[in-house]
Amino acid sequence: MPRARTDGVSIRYEVDEGRSAPGEAVVCCGDIGLGAWQFGWQHAALAGPHTVITPETRGVGESDAPPGPYTVEALASDLDAVCAAEGIRNAHLVGYGLGGMVALAYAMASSRPASLTVLGTPPVGDAYNPDAVWADPTDSAAIEGSLAGLLSERFRTEHADAVSRIVEWRLAEDADRETYEAHRAAVETFDRSDRLYELTTPTLVVHGVDDTVCPITAAESLADGLPRGELHAVEGARHLVGVEASAEVNDRVVGWLAERTADPSA
Repeated sequence: MPRARTDGVSIRYEVDEGRSAPGEAVVCCGDIGLGAWQFGWQHAALAGPHTVITPETRGVGESDAPPGPYTVEALASDLDAVCAAEGIRNAHLVGYGLGGMVALAYAMASSRPASLTVLGTPPVGDAYNPDAVWADPTDSAAIEGSLAGLLSERFRTEHADAVSRIVEWRLAEDADRETYEAHRAAVETFDRSDRLYELTTPTLVVHGVDDTVCPITAAESLADGLPRGELHAVEGARHLVGVEASAEVNDRVVGWLAERTADPSA
């Protein structure tokens, strides 16, 4: 897979070519310490209609893992390097948790982001509990236990096969403790709560009403503070809202992007 470099850091990413106009793509931004598996439920819906780029956040997968702590600004610089390497002028960012924070920071610093979709994302790191996401990626029991806070009991009961697959993917793809702590530092220093009025990029805020990592009140504050923010709250869902409510979330995101992307046949 291709790589992009910024400040001596090499970021590995995947490109799935779709029907996007030249210079336009959907770019996925990952949550704290999680592998690219987290976007599996959205990827199938977005790839094809759109070119989809999925970077591995620094420290995750085969991207470089420089010593921490990290900042959202550094992670946004990594994202910009990927977009520049692929010639993307209009990036439609889809970010989970920390990835959503990175998307917000990137859009405040660059004109490249054309729209944002943020899932389980607050306007300030204090409203996000990183400990609820972490699980030792060498301990399958710990990973399965952590999913109780990330997915509703109903989903875990009705979709035990999906839970088993998520455990396998986390064992294979999630970051180690050192990288998690470096990502955690980025969360803890993030605060855009008093600058949201500056961000005029259209932003869809998707959030599980029962999210225990980042409360729904944080999403409400984010959407209310953004000049072009829209909140889509999903009843009964927890932090991994795009996993357990994938049909509803995908319908909303696909429709959102259709209104904001160019028609390559035009």
